[in-house]
Amino acid sequence: MSPAATLKRWLRRAPRHRLSVLMVCMGNICRSPSAEGALRQRLQREGLDPLVQVDSAGTHAGHQGARPDARAVAHAAQRGIDIAGLRARALSPDDFERFDLLLAMDDDNLGNLRRLCPPALQNRLGLLLAYAPPGDSLEVPDPYYGPPAGFEQVLDRIESSLDGLVGELRRRLAQLPL
Repeated sequence: MSPAATLKRWLRRAPRHRLSVLMVCMGNICRSPSAEGALRQRLQREGLDPLVQVDSAGTHAGHQGARPDARAVAHAAQRGIDIAGLRARALSPDDFERFDLLLAMDDDNLGNLRRLCPPALQNRLGLLLAYAPPGDSLEVPDPYYGPPAGFEQVLDRIESSLDGLVGELRRRLAQLPL
């Protein structure tokens, strides 16, 4: 049986959302919703969206309920990524239990995650760009106070990590029992 046929058969038998990923930045209005949307798009294109739940949150609650920054929405839309319907939310203590991976956009937010996360769940934390090819910074810079080109740089960096992240998700899915 071909790998594609095996995956289709497995998708029919597997329950929804076997894995979950939470993208995390400070306010949940620029970087993490962009990462959420980009990963959702990639998972859908690869037929993995029924198996992987994706969400985003902020380590600070200042934008709770707000839509993503209009510049982030516009730049994402230029790449076919729809984040307009997302709403900012603050990180919740139960997120550490609910999500298999909590991926921060930068070291500051990773530090916040580490301070809040129970010790037994620290292995779920990481940086999104740890999945990007080596040789570049491991941080997605905050574009909020910068020029519009910063939003393009954010998307470029996020997208550079998706091959590695989707590969990791495939590896983890393959290890789960049917």
